[in-house]
Amino acid sequence: MVFLTLSCLVRSRGPDRHWKVQELLKHARHFRGRKNRCYSLAVRAVRRAFVYATKGRILKKRNMRTLWISRIAAATREHNMKYPALIHNLGKTSVQLNRRILSELAITEPRTFLSLAKLAQARREEGFRAALGDGQEPAGVFSRAMVTH
Repeated sequence: MVFLTLSCLVRSRGPDRHWKVQELLKHARHFRGRKNRCYSLAVRAVRRAFVYATKGRILKKRNMRTLWISRIAAATREHNMKYPALIHNLGKTSVQLNRRILSELAITEPRTFLSLAKLAQARREEGFRAALGDGQEPAGVFSRAMVTH
């Protein structure tokens, strides 16, 4: 007894293959030339396009962070500060705003950004005063100045 239907079923790839091909060709419709019609060419083109799309998403994040930093730097220069000093001192004062929010504040709410800049400036001055001190060594610290020859 020979099962012709089973062998035909095994040889044919079934209806699922059609939908798989159509799904891939759907992604290739906007390509030029035979890449939008021929499956074997479309496979390579779509795979390459997806790789470029992934790289593009990563680059977009990098470019946006650069844009935010340049906007914050421009706004801090208006208030006679530098960008690294602002970020460092805001971190020291426990202001947990990311660069995207800071750049939005610099553009849309300059008074709020000015208050943040003043807060960072005050923390910076406080740090300078603490660093200068009153000229005395702190208690319990042994330094070269204390050693007499």
